[in-house]
Amino acid sequence: MSLATLRNIAIILILAAVVAIVPGGGTATSVLLQAASLLFLAVLAWFAAIMYRQHRASLYSLGDHRRGLLYLALAVATLTLSATHRMWNSSAGSVAWLILMGSCVYAVAAIAWAARRPY
Repeated sequence: MSLATLRNIAIILILAAVVAIVPGGGTATSVLLQAASLLFLAVLAWFAAIMYRQHRASLYSLGDHRRGLLYLALAVATLTLSATHRMWNSSAGSVAWLILMGSCVYAVAAIAWAARRPY
């Protein structure tokens, strides 16, 4: 192993020891994890806004019905992904999650395929 690999392993072990030994280390870790999650969601929202602005004409050329279906599929996918942990706790929830996500993927793919098809 190289020195860089050993250094990285030592850093991970030290951080794990701090979380395990220091009082409140678990709470601090939870706060940092939530902050990182919120930052990630903010970056995704920013990216979605940029993509919407760049492709606004293409979205409006889909027509009201297809555009509405696309937005509905994205909303259902967002809600399903936010409830993934709870849905995977039961077998019925797992099946529902797979059906919902499969339907969303199918709807987005069908809209994209129809939009690229020549008239």
